[in-house]
Amino acid sequence: MDFYIILGLAPGASGADIKRAYRRLARRYHPGINPGDRAAETYFGRISEAYETLVDPDRRRAYDASGGQPVEETGPTFEFTGFDFSTIVQGAEAATFTELFADVLNAAGGAEGVRPEAGADLHSALTVSFEDAMRGVDRQVIVTRQDVCGACGGAGQVRTHEARCAPCHGTGKVRWARGHMVFTKACAACQGAGRQRSQRCAPCTGLGRVVRSDAVPVAVPPGAIDGMRLRIPDRGHVGRHGGRSGDLYVTVHVQPHPQFQRNGDDLHVVTSIGVHEAVLGARIDVPSLEGPVKLRVPPGTQAGQRFRMQGRGAPNPAGGGRGDLIVEARIVLPQVVDERSKDLIREFGKLYGERRNADF
Repeated sequence: MDFYIILGLAPGASGADIKRAYRRLARRYHPGINPGDRAAETYFGRISEAYETLVDPDRRRAYDASGGQPVEETGPTFEFTGFDFSTIVQGAEAATFTELFADVLNAAGGAEGVRPEAGADLHSALTVSFEDAMRGVDRQVIVTRQDVCGACGGAGQVRTHEARCAPCHGTGKVRWARGHMVFTKACAACQGAGRQRSQRCAPCTGLGRVVRSDAVPVAVPPGAIDGMRLRIPDRGHVGRHGGRSGDLYVTVHVQPHPQFQRNGDDLHVVTSIGVHEAVLGARIDVPSLEGPVKLRVPPGTQAGQRFRMQGRGAPNPAGGGRGDLIVEARIVLPQVVDERSKDLIREFGKLYGERRNADF
């Protein structure tokens, strides 16, 4: 887990760059912003660990000196060179056992070897029109991800002519002092061989991974629902030490339609009919996903009455057929523009009133 890659920074980034990168990523992956998203919670933990290490100058120097990766060793040896047991150091300069052996214990901790580490998941969003969501559409999203370095195949090292190891001067061992004690361990650069047959990969600076932007195809299924998440396997950050890559999760946002309202797999639409059509009945055109379709309005239709047209609704995104089209009738009153129209309305009102009184 390379802390610079996690924060999207170069190894020479300044302290201000580290803080800006952390704030930007924290706003995106904080558990409070992604409730219930365990992948975001895990990635936020890695972001926090990377920030806490790199923002501290001492911890950052130690991290850079180790190359950012644990070193496999057979174990360090100890040399008590010039150690004066008669000298008693007290106060703030007195070294504790943990301080004296901190480097040794840290080195021994890497002796278990590295384990495959899965890459982190990525999240993106895609907006489609209502029509595209109903019929399905193929789109692309641009994601910035960590991928395997093509120059070194993820090893971080490239083969070169054999030469004497510069860090250990060909001895295969490195020495360092802590207080009065001198420690010796195998050289990490040549793995104790004293000769180097490879060198750090320049394109990835030895990390084995590079940051690149990819156009990832996304197949939006017919009947996609607003807010649904699509999982695209292995298109997240690449794993380390042979671990599998993370996944890409794309949230689909569906734009609203001016006529249709969706309820599950059913579609609701309001259509206008005239008074004469409501009274006498008629065959009218109503909108559907396939264009205008005929609907028979029976005589005596009331305002707000609903009609169901089976199989004319939204496709089920899981492939389970289609919903229905629910048509609500809205009666539109005619405009009275002349005396003849008024007379007809008066006559209709008189006739309707006589019939209504007869019902009582």
